[in-house]
Formats: sequence, C-alpha cells, structure tokens
Amino acid sequence: MITADDDPVLGYDDAPIVIIEFSDFQRPFCAKFHTETLPLIKENYIYTGKVKLAYRDFPIQNIHPNAMAAAVAAECADEQDMFWDYHDTLFESVSQWKDLIADAAISQFRAYASDVGTDRIIFDDCIDIRGHINEVAGDYTDGVTYGITGTPSFFLGNDQIGYHHMSGAKPYNEFQFVIEQLLSLVER
Repeated sequence: MITADDDPVLGYDDAPIVIIEFSDFQRPFCAKFHTETLPLIKENYIYTGKVKLAYRDFPIQNIHPNAMAAAVAAECADEQDMFWDYHDTLFESVSQWKDLIADAAISQFRAYASDVGTDRIIFDDCIDIRGHINEVAGDYTDGVTYGITGTPSFFLGNDQIGYHHMSGAKPYNEFQFVIEQLLSLVER
C-alpha cells in the first residue's frame, strides 16, 4: 500500500487528498516542479485545505552524487521543524551545490541550515552522525517497491479511493485535472 510514512507533510491534516511526492533535490526536473508547478498547487489546493503534500526522498546517487547528502541534511532540518524552509532553499540554490565535491557540498548544506534558522549545533551533530541515512534509504526502497524509476514521481489520492500515479515535472493543469477528479470522488 502507498504510504506517506512519517515524512514531512505540508498542509492540513484533514485534507481529503494527499500528494505523495518522491523527489531528488539534485534533479533538475524536481526543481522545475518546485519552482513552476508547486506554487500553484499550494495556492489553490494546499492552502485551501483540499490537498496535503508529503515529501519522500528518492536520491538517484549514480547520477546525482550530492542528492543523498542533501536528503540527509533536509531530514536534519526536519528534526527542528524547518524542513519546508530548508527544502525550498535546496531547490532554489541547486545550481550552487550540485557540482561541488562532497565535503564542499556538506559545508554549503551547513550554511543553508544557518540561513533558515536551525540550531547549528544540533544540525551539525545530525549531519556528522548521518542519522537519517536509514530514513532516506527506506524512502528510496519504498519508491522502488511502488515501481518508481525516476523523479519526480507522485501518488495522488487517499487510502479509500486509491492513488493515481504521475511521473515527471508535469505542468500545473495536469495536476489540476487529476486533483479535481479525485476531489469529486471524495465529495460523493
């Protein structure tokens, strides 16, 4: 069964539809979704209480060498309830960190933690022990189990009506069409 697991959720708990996103912070198509499509989904569905968004990690390390470290850093920010600010920072600044060597990328992730207001001692301890590697790996494994082969990948729906799978950085109007269909099912 598709699940949001215990991952960060944006939106109201009682929203009737959930979008479960599997994403890679270093993938350009994931960044495209977050800059072009997500703002309209937030405005029209998340902030109105109709939809909530769960973010799950799917770092594709063989082509995105900093994706795992970025995902772990975001999980460390989540420990301090700063996931969504950190998430936005990673996507907005991907061009600054995507080509860095590992140590330089981690230094950049530490700087972003300060920028969003995390307690740096707690954040740095989390990064140093890589405490969330198992969480990120678990998300990835679940994604593979669900048939995901690339990112971004989405499951829209709920346990009662089932889930519709969408792959790729689709434009807003394609999400809108599916969301409206799903909302009509839950309103019956």
